[in-house]
Amino acid sequence: MFKDLILKYLEYLELEKNKSVKTIANYSFYLNRFLNFGQFQKIEDVTPLSIRRFKLYLNRYLTRDKRPLKKVTINYHLIAIRNFLKYCLRVEDLPAMASDKVELLDKDERAIRTLNEADLERLLASPSLTSKFGRRDRAILELLFSSGLRVSELTSLNRDQINLKTREFSIRGKGGYIRVAFISEKAAWALKMYLAKRDDAFRPLFIRYGGKTADPSSLGEDLRLSDRSVENIVKKYSTVAGIMSNPTPHTLRHSFATDLLSAGADLRSVQELLGHKNVATTQIYTHVTNPQLKAVHKKFHRGNR
Repeated sequence: MFKDLILKYLEYLELEKNKSVKTIANYSFYLNRFLNFGQFQKIEDVTPLSIRRFKLYLNRYLTRDKRPLKKVTINYHLIAIRNFLKYCLRVEDLPAMASDKVELLDKDERAIRTLNEADLERLLASPSLTSKFGRRDRAILELLFSSGLRVSELTSLNRDQINLKTREFSIRGKGGYIRVAFISEKAAWALKMYLAKRDDAFRPLFIRYGGKTADPSSLGEDLRLSDRSVENIVKKYSTVAGIMSNPTPHTLRHSFATDLLSAGADLRSVQELLGHKNVATTQIYTHVTNPQLKAVHKKFHRGNR
């Protein structure tokens, strides 16, 4: 049965490919949406025509707020299908449709949202250090900008991972790749302020306050901040700081990268710091941060003469 094949593939991703829980959940969603669309009984039912019809369905699909799916989201579905077909062909030895016939949509160029220096400084300074909430939130904002972490990487951190003496730590990112992340002086100061007031022995670096009492046997896992909580924290302080661009945790990651490149850091180093597998992914920042282009425009454009 097609549904059983999907389940085996998800188990393969977990056991053999060491994919994250989030990646597996996404693949499950994409593949089951495809299954429900096509009502497939066996892998041989998947044809180029059924793929084309599914692409058309996704292209016309409207979300709850009546917005179409982004091309990148449609491509996530198609990548999941393509990789699933590869698995059926190579691992299960099934007569699956050739995966190279699953063509992706041409993607729109990604718009990079960053914060200018003034907005960034106002955002980082917004949390009040007189409360435990403010100290925690200041540490979150500073660490996001200091290390360029994805929000899921930040929320996965445990206290014993952080070395404030060397100001560095290892993090497992997308695809299970481990990289070194660094803590700036300001971020280290904010983390010290926050941790100095923690009178618990819980494992998570960032925990929620209030709500249900923690289960002692969980070592604080039930108090670990969620990705959504951190997104709400960034949203809250952007409002406090009067920032109209609606920044997210990923905006701070973008700001981290553009700040380094604008100051002269080389692309390969920024690639390593961001945890990008392919340097082409990092190159999206170069047109934003190339100071030479600005100098050329200033020197030669008629409007500047």
